[in-house]
Amino acid sequence: MKPDTLNLLNSVSTPSLHPDGQRCIVSVTRPDFDADAYVGQLWEVPLDDGPPRRLTRGFRDTAPQFAPDGRSAAFLRAEQGGKPQLFIMDSRGGEPRQITDQPLGVSEFAWSPDSRRLAFCARVPEEGRYGTVDGISPGQEDPRLVRGFKYQMNGVGYIRDKRIQLFLLEVPPLDEEPFVKPVGRAQKSLGEEGPSPFPEASQLTEDDADHTSPSFSADGARLLFTAALEADSETTLRSDIYSVSLDGVDRQRLSNFSNEIVSCSKAVESADGQWLFYLGSDLSPSGLDFVARNTALYAAPVGRPEEVRVLTDPETTDLGEIGDIVPADGDSVVVFNRSRGAGEILHIASSGSASVLAGGKYIVTGAACAGRTLVVAFTDPQTPGDVARVEGGELATLTDFSANLRTNMIIADMREEVFEAPDGYPVHGWVLVPEGDGPHPVLLNIHGGPYAQYGWGYFDEAQVYVEAGYAVVMCNPRGAAGYGQEHGRVIKEAMGTVDMHDVLAFLEGAVAAYPQLDGQRLGVMGGSYGGYLTAWLIAHDHRFQGAIVERGFLDPESFIGSSDIGWFFSEAYTGAEPEKMRAQSPYAHVDKVRTPTFVIHSEQDLRCPLEQAQRYYTALKRHGIEAEMLIFPGETHELSRTGTPWHRRQRFEHILRWWAEKLPSKKNQPA
Repeated sequence: MKPDTLNLLNSVSTPSLHPDGQRCIVSVTRPDFDADAYVGQLWEVPLDDGPPRRLTRGFRDTAPQFAPDGRSAAFLRAEQGGKPQLFIMDSRGGEPRQITDQPLGVSEFAWSPDSRRLAFCARVPEEGRYGTVDGISPGQEDPRLVRGFKYQMNGVGYIRDKRIQLFLLEVPPLDEEPFVKPVGRAQKSLGEEGPSPFPEASQLTEDDADHTSPSFSADGARLLFTAALEADSETTLRSDIYSVSLDGVDRQRLSNFSNEIVSCSKAVESADGQWLFYLGSDLSPSGLDFVARNTALYAAPVGRPEEVRVLTDPETTDLGEIGDIVPADGDSVVVFNRSRGAGEILHIASSGSASVLAGGKYIVTGAACAGRTLVVAFTDPQTPGDVARVEGGELATLTDFSANLRTNMIIADMREEVFEAPDGYPVHGWVLVPEGDGPHPVLLNIHGGPYAQYGWGYFDEAQVYVEAGYAVVMCNPRGAAGYGQEHGRVIKEAMGTVDMHDVLAFLEGAVAAYPQLDGQRLGVMGGSYGGYLTAWLIAHDHRFQGAIVERGFLDPESFIGSSDIGWFFSEAYTGAEPEKMRAQSPYAHVDKVRTPTFVIHSEQDLRCPLEQAQRYYTALKRHGIEAEMLIFPGETHELSRTGTPWHRRQRFEHILRWWAEKLPSKKNQPA
């Protein structure tokens, strides 16, 4: 693909399956250059041979969910430039009705089992901030007094003055008379405020914490949610599962009953109402040992949460990438394991018995279940997103939302390889080769994380570079996810050691195995941890004609005080001793760099703050190294994935310009 074809990338939401098991709905979103935003609508997908049907035509309609009775559906709609609000409509389509008007929008929601209520999450702004008082701009707001570590978050900004709270509302009937705003004498008689066109929502929580992942108990009497409410939550990564009655009282904690501190996330009750399931990562008694800690499935009898058991082995199984649980039949659930770049769909009962429902060269991004029918959203090398039914251990594809992409673009094959590191360790990854005999210049791509992975999903980065005439080499070195906790934890307090050896070994193995690759013309690039390892590589290996260091973790010491996660991240990975930290710091070794370097960063990146790029770029220049720095206004750490469409396009154009100058290909020549 090319930078100007980003608008062909259709992504698909988690499906919602109608109770009759005959159809599902999804949202399909894409970048739009004209609006410089992401647009999307809802689609109905029959599970027989019928074609998908567009249900809505909003600017950005997302997150659809059928009501349990199947008569209606709810979803989030955002107008251009607006915040997402909750809407309902007939399950077959028709004109939707807005039922919330939250000032900062709605983030997620859940239906009650009887379809009469909706619980939702929304940020509640502190009075005097975020436009709550006319005439007070952000620069005129009162100062913020900070007393703890957790006060900001990448992509959100400050968090303690706009906490996510839980709300509950009664769903109005679809056939209710439309609201008519009173005017003239009618308005005067009703007073200044007048009636609201939206049903009244009751706020159930108000603590100084974010309340997320709502779900109803099987009997509909209580709400489950996740929050960090305990005394030690401010100085650890602990979060818990709670339940609360529908009037907002009688809050009960349902997790963390041992000395081990668990970071808990999504919770659901089983269909039979007998079991509580939730996801969690064991962080040891310190509550901070997060490095390469896999997410496991926990289960406890409803009403007896202290009798919890761990149902999956976190050493070998990781349920954290999708982070969802789908209630299945009886006392079982469906969860998603990431393994060697692929996705497995697991069916697990309260007893711990498990079976693999499907697994292959794809990544499942969401699922829905009704009876014995299971549908999934997925991505594979040929599609950024489509819908399939799981049948006999395979995916039976129901949609082709990427047909236009394949018609207009050549999608390069992902060739799976394993090459040995110097110590004999197997390094798993992929090679993508352009058309033609070559020799092709080679780009070594390094993923972020570090506890993340490249995989079998469609990867726009690799496809853009291959289309421009570059072979792309990418692997999951030690430190990556998907190969067990030991594989990930080996770089703890040893960054830039075996991870560096692994990516170089994979590069050398690919060059040796593919005669089309030009081993004398090499570039290296990566973002976040990939930016770290790129900067580390060019300080220790001088074979590359150019490098791109993007949104990098470049100075572990200054990261501690500037990043939203700095208070715990740096020391967990590099150790706390200053000498040890500097020994693993690219910034401390910048004097050894000889490679021309392009530094790319976002102005509003709170994960790897802009100062990381600025200090590294300035040090390169002061040491006489050819360097450029590109800064994107208004963007966060997620620029390459969810930045504005034009900024994503411009980023690709600048990257290709840099490689045309430093590492030209037959198709990508200097201007």
